[in-house]
Amino acid sequence: MEEYSASATIVPFDRPIPLLRGPIPAGGSESGQYVLAFRSLDSWAAAYKRCETLIKEQCEEGAKTGCAVSASNNCKPPWWRRLGGGAVVDMRERDKCEEREFNECLGVAKDKCSGFAKEKCSAAFLDARIAVATEIEGLVWLASVPEDSKWLGSLVHARRKTNRRARDVLKSKKT
Repeated sequence: MEEYSASATIVPFDRPIPLLRGPIPAGGSESGQYVLAFRSLDSWAAAYKRCETLIKEQCEEGAKTGCAVSASNNCKPPWWRRLGGGAVVDMRERDKCEEREFNECLGVAKDKCSGFAKEKCSAAFLDARIAVATEIEGLVWLASVPEDSKWLGSLVHARRKTNRRARDVLKSKKT
């Protein structure tokens, strides 16, 4: 007999991951086109740092395996020593050699992994769009969208969301 209870028929799903980027108007709000943009420079920076960290961790994990194999190969006795009935291999000495080789290899690999992570994340993240608020002055804007504007002295300042490339936002922050 088939069971049709709630526990047998309901499929649980993981909670959805929040979106990193959201849709905002591409150019002017009248164009009707949208682009995906990070909500702020802070959310962009957090996503960039997370990308770098994940790639660096994955690279270092792979490097650990490669360095372990390399250290073992570099510290094993020569093949010809076994043919002549040579001396017994001192395992403590081989362990020290492997540890030294592994640490040297891993140190070099960590530096390379950092550079690799920066290179891979920068390519994608510097071209990403970030939502920015722009101020528009004048009575024309006040007449077209009065609920978005506020009076500051005798001038009208309105804020509108637009987007800019991350590289341009970062350049403007430096100056």
